[in-house]
Amino acid sequence: MRMLRWICGVTRRDEIRNAVIRGTVGVTEILDKIQKSRLRWYGHVMRYEQYIGRRVMEMEVQEMRRRGRPKRRWMDCIKDDLRSKGLTGDEVWDRGRWKKLPKNIEPT
Repeated sequence: MRMLRWICGVTRRDEIRNAVIRGTVGVTEILDKIQKSRLRWYGHVMRYEQYIGRRVMEMEVQEMRRRGRPKRRWMDCIKDDLRSKGLTGDEVWDRGRWKKLPKNIEPT
């Protein structure tokens, strides 16, 4: 973010929010980019039949009982991403449609 402030010629004393600077420069948030690449990788994994990662995803693992909060897994993130985009996960089989769906409006 410091680089964007430098590009715009804005200092911290100007008290301009990061969202405003991102809008002027035309850059999306990093979380959106991460979500996009995670969904793209999920599409690759699901469509490739012989991929070991897909077989591992479909395995049932006996969980040990732990104290505290459960660990956040990759599939938990994928489920949240699909829910936020309004997708069910069945769209992954139509590659042309899937390629267009997870994209964000991304100027750069």
